[in-house]
Amino acid sequence: MFSGIVEEMGTVQSNEKGQMHIAANRVLKGLKPGDSIAVNGACLTITSIGRGSFSVDVVPETLRRTNLGLQKPGEVVNLERPLVFGGRVGGHLVQGHVDDTGEVLSLTPQGNAVIARFKASRKLMRYIVEKGFVALDGVSLTVVEKDRGWFSISLIPYTIENTTLGRRKPGEVVNLEVDIIAKYVEEILPARKSLTRQGSSG
Repeated sequence: MFSGIVEEMGTVQSNEKGQMHIAANRVLKGLKPGDSIAVNGACLTITSIGRGSFSVDVVPETLRRTNLGLQKPGEVVNLERPLVFGGRVGGHLVQGHVDDTGEVLSLTPQGNAVIARFKASRKLMRYIVEKGFVALDGVSLTVVEKDRGWFSISLIPYTIENTTLGRRKPGEVVNLEVDIIAKYVEEILPARKSLTRQGSSG
């Protein structure tokens, strides 16, 4: 489990044959092979750690659902270590299970912030609500506005400077993870309604 608060931007050293090597510094502290790490919001298992770098396996399912297959040597990725129980959660509860990718539609300066608009699939838009949470490339953000096929968020200066979202351009692909609570509610409510109907007819 993660918080969506990026700790560091790592640099991709290589990305081929289902294995990604990433140069990093801060996030390596306390980690060992077998531990989890979020890379652009996708929870991956560390296979090895070197001096100033680590490696992860990227399976076909992850490549299909995320933008990790698009990351080339020299590009940067968002990194976050798993939460420690008893610590502060500054963002929201992020599983690291990317639901799908979205597309950057526009970036509009607004004072010292940037309003970023993203396109998302219809199946994901039903989970996105104004002032609700969404994780973009592993960054916990609050939805400003939504329409039928898009939503917007406000990027503050810190996020622009310290995550990959500050480098994104229209047309680029980002990883999306919607709030898990919304998915649980959708799953539970029909079953509860069914039980209520059964009880009233008994």
